[in-house]
Amino acid sequence: MTGIGVEARAQGARARALAVLRIRGRALAVALLPAAAAVILLAGGSSGHFTGHGWDIARWVTSVFAVLVLLAAGVIALVVARARPAVTPTVAIAESAAPDLYRLVRDLADRLDVPAPSAIALTPDCDSWLEDRTHPAHGPPPPRAHDEISGPGHHPRRRTTTAPVLVIGSPFLWWMRVGELRAVLAPVVAGTGPSAHPDIAAARRFVRGLDAAVAAAADRDRNPAVRLLCVGIGWVARLLLRSCQVHAAEMERGVAAAAAERAQSVDYGVRIVAQEQVGLAYAGWDRLLTRVALPAWRMGRWPSRLDAGVVAALTELSRRDRLAEGFTSRLGERPACDLLEEPGAVDEATSLLAARLFHGGPAETGPDWSPVAWQEYPDEVVDRKWRTDAARLHRVLDVLGVRRTTPAADGPTLARVLNHLTDQGPAGDGEPGPHPTSPASRTSFGDEEEDDDLPQNPRSAALATRLGAAVAREEAEAMPTGPGGPPAGQGPEAALWDDRALPLFPLQPPRTDRELLADHVTAMVCCAAMDTVGATPGLDWLDGPTLLLDGERVTDLTPRVLSLVEDGDAIPLRTWLVEVGIRPEKPVRLG
Repeated sequence: MTGIGVEARAQGARARALAVLRIRGRALAVALLPAAAAVILLAGGSSGHFTGHGWDIARWVTSVFAVLVLLAAGVIALVVARARPAVTPTVAIAESAAPDLYRLVRDLADRLDVPAPSAIALTPDCDSWLEDRTHPAHGPPPPRAHDEISGPGHHPRRRTTTAPVLVIGSPFLWWMRVGELRAVLAPVVAGTGPSAHPDIAAARRFVRGLDAAVAAAADRDRNPAVRLLCVGIGWVARLLLRSCQVHAAEMERGVAAAAAERAQSVDYGVRIVAQEQVGLAYAGWDRLLTRVALPAWRMGRWPSRLDAGVVAALTELSRRDRLAEGFTSRLGERPACDLLEEPGAVDEATSLLAARLFHGGPAETGPDWSPVAWQEYPDEVVDRKWRTDAARLHRVLDVLGVRRTTPAADGPTLARVLNHLTDQGPAGDGEPGPHPTSPASRTSFGDEEEDDDLPQNPRSAALATRLGAAVAREEAEAMPTGPGGPPAGQGPEAALWDDRALPLFPLQPPRTDRELLADHVTAMVCCAAMDTVGATPGLDWLDGPTLLLDGERVTDLTPRVLSLVEDGDAIPLRTWLVEVGIRPEKPVRLG
């Protein structure tokens, strides 16, 4: 039954591919129709059937129109054929760098009776797929050791001779065991079978060409004449793409269903357990990026071992989550990253690529963009982040004209922040702060949203607005002025994605002014704790920067800070400061 199901789904995918190709054929027929009419009129005139002044004018008009249509069709066809399809930014893995991984994939392809992928690449995401990179812009196909038709050393130009590239999510390699990775990759590798069918390959190539033509026509960095031509090309490409959309989607569903059906015979029992690991890996990876990596990226540092960090994060998640109990016992089995010859170098390359994709960092290290190891993270990132935020907070207080706690105070103090946010009077000496519900605090659009983003405490609202403006200004100044090169460790295909659109996958929307104020006040409290009672910065794999008192993580600080920021109530925070022994009137060291 499995073989019958696979064949039925494959036939459905091929039928949809033929439907896409018929649309291409109809477009060609429409382009040739004026030429056919012109040929008929010319043949009729030469044979003496269509004579007279009117027929002569019709012949000239039809011939000129046919030539224009053929020229336009030729230009559009050339653009569709030569437009550079989008390529996912990945880290290319040569066979010499991972012979065991290539052997595993080839053995899997043999068991599934499908062609093996032409190459393997890694992506810093929790997903795996096949990607066709046979377009001429993607470079020549990989060498073939034995070619019975062309002979050794000759690479055929036919695109269908090269199998797609297998793209694997790098977190899978570090978290999954070898057997689990093989089970997860089975349905993906099985997709190389349908990809080798000429009709499906041609349909995919046509759809990708249309998509690339639409993207190329949308480029605004052209002179007006070329831009006008691109408008026409883009309109035709979008029309054809919309006509193919339903058939292409059904074709891909059929291909995926056929691949999944074929893969059921391989490691089916292990795949059930492996799919649970996929969900766990995604949850831990997301927490690691948003809570741990993002603060470092904002400080100009990129963690160089993100994939190793995901193992620590997922192990911690397994320990905390009752639903994940028992998962840590599998850590004694061989991890899939052992299939790489130099997992550390690969981890570093994917970590830099992750920073590019999710944050938009530079392509290479520099004075303001350097790697950081996990053991250095608390001192190099957490401590620096808190002191930088605290310094920014006091600079804004200076701008608002907020007095220091005492004339004798020779440095910034936590007491200054507490006193300012507790007092419900004007925002600063000589500069009243608008209340969030007053007309002056509203804009001509999004009134309710603006109000919701600001705390009800008028002094907090004014301070939050100033902080938001300061952070936005600093981020704009730090933004690179031009696109950089491709990330280190990647192949030529890395240059095919647009650096000007970075980050391609932003992790989260920009922080609101209210969130920024809470972060800055928390940073000031942490600085006071480190300088007065010997607290230390720490790293929590799931929650990011954390404050450690006597080696224990502080977990009850956030609600106390929010009480101060939102309501101007400093009693909970002051009570905690007394209990811990922190002296808010003592100056702290800022970054």
